[in-house]
Amino acid sequence: MAYRNKVYVAFDGDEDMAYYRMLTAWAGNPNDDFELNNAHDLNKSYDDSQEETIKRHLRERFNNSKLFILLVGEHTKNLRKFVRWEIETALKMDIPIIAVNINKNRGWDERTPKLIKENLSISVAYTEKIIKYAMDHWPAEHKQYRNNNVNKGYRYSDSVYGKLGL
Repeated sequence: MAYRNKVYVAFDGDEDMAYYRMLTAWAGNPNDDFELNNAHDLNKSYDDSQEETIKRHLRERFNNSKLFILLVGEHTKNLRKFVRWEIETALKMDIPIIAVNINKNRGWDERTPKLIKENLSISVAYTEKIIKYAMDHWPAEHKQYRNNNVNKGYRYSDSVYGKLGL
């Protein structure tokens, strides 16, 4: 059994790469306390790889992940090949899910995949402070909700955002 200490980030690689790169830039800034122990650093999958080869590499990343972040962009809910599979895998493995809205919406909207809305997850705006807050707090909250057999999507209250200066 792998030690789960990584964060798995799923996103639309064609449209939302800049937002993923910003997450890694925040994590790479020595003057910042944003940490992203990135599961994508474990192995590389290439565009010309076969689908099953790519999924095998992604499963290895999932096996080492304690948290799943989905960057929700304009086309995310329509992606069927890998992003949907990644969401389904995170759900099957009961990995806490943070849906990060690139449009900075604090809750669900028409861009959010149905699988995210209908399952235990937290939705946050794409800002460093609330993403870090969710990474620090959602795993324990997820466990508490799961222990109480709660299975629905959540968002943080405006007061949480206010305490973070947002």
